[in-house]
Amino acid sequence: MAPSPAHSDPSPPNSQVILQFLSSVLSQRGPYAEDTKWLIRQHLVSLTTAFPSLVPRTATFTHNDGRSVNLLQSDGTVPMSFQGVTYNIPVVIWLMESYPRHPPCVYVNPTRDMIIKRHHPHVNPSGMVSIPYLQDWIYPSSNLVELVRNLSVMFGRDPPLYSQRRPNPSPSHNPNPSPSPSSSFGRDSANSSLASNMGAAAFQRPVIPPRGYPPSHTEDPNEVFKRNAINKLVETVHNDIVGIRKTMEAEMEGLFSAQGALKQREEELNKGLKEMQDEREALEQKLQMVLMNSDVLEAWVRENEGMISSDFEVDDAFECVDVLSKQILECTASDLAIEDAIYSLDKAVQDGAIQFDQYLRNVRLLSREQFFHRGTAAKVRESQLQAQVANMASRISQYNNG
Repeated sequence: MAPSPAHSDPSPPNSQVILQFLSSVLSQRGPYAEDTKWLIRQHLVSLTTAFPSLVPRTATFTHNDGRSVNLLQSDGTVPMSFQGVTYNIPVVIWLMESYPRHPPCVYVNPTRDMIIKRHHPHVNPSGMVSIPYLQDWIYPSSNLVELVRNLSVMFGRDPPLYSQRRPNPSPSHNPNPSPSPSSSFGRDSANSSLASNMGAAAFQRPVIPPRGYPPSHTEDPNEVFKRNAINKLVETVHNDIVGIRKTMEAEMEGLFSAQGALKQREEELNKGLKEMQDEREALEQKLQMVLMNSDVLEAWVRENEGMISSDFEVDDAFECVDVLSKQILECTASDLAIEDAIYSLDKAVQDGAIQFDQYLRNVRLLSREQFFHRGTAAKVRESQLQAQVANMASRISQYNNG
């Protein structure tokens, strides 16, 4: 059976109508990610411009788990060239929820007069298409226009659809007529969904190429060898690309991990450097204070060096401002002296210098005296605090009266 040429399609819907349709669909919430809707719109508009036979519309897609979701699709035909003649292959391109980060689902859509070629390398019996471009889909560079071009090339090498042979209804006719396109191939109905949504006429389904070899089933050995060699070369190149891509992805993952570790170390180093700089500034400030105090003390020593006599008492070096201050100074000095005496008694009893009963008697006497001095110091501090509060109150009253 000889192949029939493709029929010309009617005028496609107005581009402005398609833009309005896409804007209306993508403005609704879900099922696509909001940050990718602009790219989906761009892909569909570019596809319609490059291949007017593929019309965007919406339809219900049922997943394997039974879920149904309303998705966008491009329904129409993909042109291909087979044995010097151009044919149109009916396809449906479903844009899944994860599109365009993941590839779409492509199905050939045969009519009742069509059958899917058995054991086709790129089309399974259910009509699902699998080509290297879909397997190597890369976001965001991959797009629908390049996908359809790859489909056209792959289908041209090995058409996925053929027309079924029909018995001749009129035995009086010539037993070997040349079938016309209308008798050999069927047409699908108009795309009613797009017509109802956009108000435009749908495309008629063009014809599908029949089996591409004569009834005698003899082919040119050179052509067979050439086709097999091309398919083998494409498969080899595809496998090499997949291997290189996996290797590069593994290397990129390692580099990304190293980059993350380096960034974390950089942050830790910057944090440590900042802490050391802050500590250095604090130490420099303390050093300045120490130097200033040292200068003050050295100046005081130079001024008072000749004023100190040989019979100078250490207790006379500090002069208390009032009676309470003198009393708390004496109590504190006695408390610390008794603490030193008790420590010396502890060392003496450990060394065996004094008897244990004598140690207990002396410690008891010293502890009683130390308790008395500490109690007196606490009462003096309380008296000083009350005096300070009274002094502050008198200053506040004088300030208010003034």
